[in-house]
Amino acid sequence: MKSTILVFFLFFVVIQSLKAQSGCNCPGANMQQFDMLNEANDSAAVFKMINNLKSGADKNCIVSGFNMQIEYLLRRPATREAAIAVIQQQQAFISQIPCKDELITSNHIHYARYYRYKGDDENFSKFIFKALANAEEKKDRENELRALINIVRLFNIQKQFDKSTKYLDRAEKIILTDKPDYRTAAHFTWLGEQYQSRYVRAKRMSLIDSASIFADKARDIGLKFKDYSQVAQAFWLLESHAVIHKDLRRAIACLDSALLYFKKTGVTQNFGSVYVAKAWHHVKLNEKAEAMRWMDTCLFYTEKYEHGTPASIDVYHEAARVFDSCNNPQRAFTFFKTYEHLKDSIFKVQRAGKINELEQKYNKAKNEKTIKELAQQKSIYLLLALAGLLAVVAIAFFLRQQSLKHKKNILETEQRLNRARMNPHFFFNALTTLQKFALRDNDGQAMASNLSKFSNIMRETLESTYKEYVTIEQEIEFLNEYLEVQKIRFPKTFSYEVIANKELEIDELQIPAMIIQPFVENSIEHGFVGVDYAGKIDIHFTKDNKELLIQITDNGKGLNTTAKENNEHISRASQIIKDRIYLLNIKLKTKAGFSIDNNTTGNGVIVKIHLPLLYKDQTNT
Repeated sequence: MKSTILVFFLFFVVIQSLKAQSGCNCPGANMQQFDMLNEANDSAAVFKMINNLKSGADKNCIVSGFNMQIEYLLRRPATREAAIAVIQQQQAFISQIPCKDELITSNHIHYARYYRYKGDDENFSKFIFKALANAEEKKDRENELRALINIVRLFNIQKQFDKSTKYLDRAEKIILTDKPDYRTAAHFTWLGEQYQSRYVRAKRMSLIDSASIFADKARDIGLKFKDYSQVAQAFWLLESHAVIHKDLRRAIACLDSALLYFKKTGVTQNFGSVYVAKAWHHVKLNEKAEAMRWMDTCLFYTEKYEHGTPASIDVYHEAARVFDSCNNPQRAFTFFKTYEHLKDSIFKVQRAGKINELEQKYNKAKNEKTIKELAQQKSIYLLLALAGLLAVVAIAFFLRQQSLKHKKNILETEQRLNRARMNPHFFFNALTTLQKFALRDNDGQAMASNLSKFSNIMRETLESTYKEYVTIEQEIEFLNEYLEVQKIRFPKTFSYEVIANKELEIDELQIPAMIIQPFVENSIEHGFVGVDYAGKIDIHFTKDNKELLIQITDNGKGLNTTAKENNEHISRASQIIKDRIYLLNIKLKTKAGFSIDNNTTGNGVIVKIHLPLLYKDQTNT
């Protein structure tokens, strides 16, 4: 009798366990097939799947149909606004079915993603932490991982990287311990991207090596499940790893593999980026013919698939730069003209579209006039008089603004010319020095290295005439090359150090181009003349009261004892920088400024430049 009861009890437990595992699932919902169709933009097949699920009798399948419909809407910027109504319908439906506690987690994640796209961090945070709590309570590892990935994004957006790392570690543990399925490749790609971002912030090689390990896993699992999009993304990550390790040959091989698998997906918008990257790697390897060949391939695909689109603007700009680097100024100039023309054309199309939209609104308002409004002629005449007066005021204001804008454009043009002629005799002096160096030492390798540094300085100086901003990272590279060339001219005269605080995101923060060089040049050309001790220049980037502070310090003669030529040079450089900061303050409504004083703690001069914290997405450069 006891054995019979025991057998019955075990049978009951097994049945309940099976119900718990499958009772809230939809056997007809194939998310892998949905993802493949969605990625291929096969909307007809996607809608057919959604309608089949939502028209059936199984309530769990109806919820799955809602999930697919919401995914389809959220993944496309043009349809995201329509997603909120479907998310609300799904929430109402789930609240009336037995599996509401198990299925509500996905609904919370949908809400969170919608508010993330809207930029509403408060509601994003509210729903994603609800989803995480539900998933933990139900031991739902799939949705727990989805919630953790979104929480990592939340804290990354807010630049709270310590908190982000805590949730990243939890997500990593789930990804590493779960049984691989078709989504696992995407999870490993995401892990690799997170570790690559951490490397960019911390510059620890162990982080980029971890990113490479995760990319390898993403590639292998993607190949197993034929997820070629993730295989291609994995090779992109491996290309970054190779570049950081200065292995450009391996980087090119990774790009070739990425391109192969992008072609398997049928998605063409990634081709241009791959070909541009290949072209630049060949430029750095001094393989100019190969670089131009891959740039031509990029241009072919751009003309075929993306001609006249905003995405093509950057391609023509990169083409101009690549051909310029390959000593082909004619083609560089041709593509730069195409870039400028296309940029202007797209702007005109956008402006024409806005004018048409306003015209339609005007016509609609005009057609909606009623007989009652026509009867109120006296009021209309009064309104017309007021409108005429306002129009006169508006025209006067417009003309004044145009005049100010014209003056501002003239000042900006003068500043570009000033930057172009900031110190042309430096190029002459540097070339003379390199000539003497070649005759004296007859060291071909050293000569080539120094010529490369000089050409980089010359290119950056010329490019700065039409490039308003550069990243701190680019400015540091330019200053290091500039100072190395100056040390060839003035051997054993000075040493230097260029430092950026670790808290600064030097690849994201931007400053006006060529704003530091005039002060550094003054220290070298004038500050150290006639001194009987070793000169030192320190350049320090740091944060100060939510501003960027740049300090340039030297131990030279100082302001009071320098020659008249030095004072005039400082005055000219100061006026140019003052005008540029004035334009920056007008354009961005900031309070940037700078000061030049004798160093109170020792010999020399200290320059302090206060700038706003400008990120790439704020400057649009």
